[in-house]
Amino acid sequence: MSMGSRNKPTELDGKLVNELRQGYGLGASFFRAAAARLSMTDTDMQVIDMLENTGEATAGQLANLMGLTTGTFTAILIRLEKAGLVRRERDPNDGRRVIVRLAAGSDGKQEIGLLFASLGKAWEEMAAQYDDEQKAFLLEFLQRSNTLAREEITRLRESAVGDEGIFSAPLGDLESARLVFHFEGIQLRLRAGELAGALYQATFEGPVPDVKVKDGVVTIRYPRHLWLPGKEKRAAEVTLSTAIPWQLTLKGGAAEMTAELGGLDVLELEANGAGSTFHVELPKPKRVVPIRLGGSGSEFTVQRPRGVAARVQRKGWGSGVVFDNQTDQTGSGNIPLQSPNYEGAALRYDIEMSGSGSMITVSTG
Repeated sequence: MSMGSRNKPTELDGKLVNELRQGYGLGASFFRAAAARLSMTDTDMQVIDMLENTGEATAGQLANLMGLTTGTFTAILIRLEKAGLVRRERDPNDGRRVIVRLAAGSDGKQEIGLLFASLGKAWEEMAAQYDDEQKAFLLEFLQRSNTLAREEITRLRESAVGDEGIFSAPLGDLESARLVFHFEGIQLRLRAGELAGALYQATFEGPVPDVKVKDGVVTIRYPRHLWLPGKEKRAAEVTLSTAIPWQLTLKGGAAEMTAELGGLDVLELEANGAGSTFHVELPKPKRVVPIRLGGSGSEFTVQRPRGVAARVQRKGWGSGVVFDNQTDQTGSGNIPLQSPNYEGAALRYDIEMSGSGSMITVSTG
């Protein structure tokens, strides 16, 4: 039988899977026992073991692997640093990143090393009973097993749901992120906030959408076939971390959407929803921020901070624009409306309106 073939699971397969599960459990038990022996926590022991294997890692990477918030993990690092077990340094290439390494020559590190050395010696003696071909096979099996475990941990954390039905994912070392929200017939409230090491948080009422997170892209998708007018309510509340800048892409239709983005660093915003109502409260921009709005028969209300420069350019026909004290409701041409300080402003909003039969109102708050 080839290794790639698939047969009905046998009793031997079941025993093998059971031993793998026991191995993961016994590993956790070993950390707890070793930690108790040294008056440490099992979390401390895990950090030391990870650094033994990797040599160094960023604080964000370690926090992500252990499923901890950056605040909680920082407290652990401070404790280990005071004990002389680890040292932290700023990344010379990126001052926002903290590199963590094992400290050399500490008594505590030597005690931990002795505990791991005992288990390591036992493994070496066991491995010596197999020939090179068998060892190569076992090595490949264990490497693939560890890869699968890492992938499963990532999957669980990227779509993690807390006890109160809160979806979230760790912020880690991300320097920017993107939200892609596909909606149909929902009420959405989009907010910004300090999330203590989380990238985002989301809760849902009614049918739960598909939620995925990969490489800093949070994708929330409501299948269109789930929604019929008059059926059960569909609502979502999503909070984005203010620790990093965001690209926002909102697409769908027949929605009521409120975006309270004060404090968020917005890289760009795209909202397109036929027959939808959008109310957007913009933060102070940190650059020239493009905003693209579209969708036939939609109503957009955009509020920016007082004194912030902005311009609205319409592409399409039959749409009305109200910009501060300037009004163009003729729908007869591409007439840009802008604030007096727009041309010389380095920090501003550039708003483009497309589609037909829609209305946009831009004002200051």
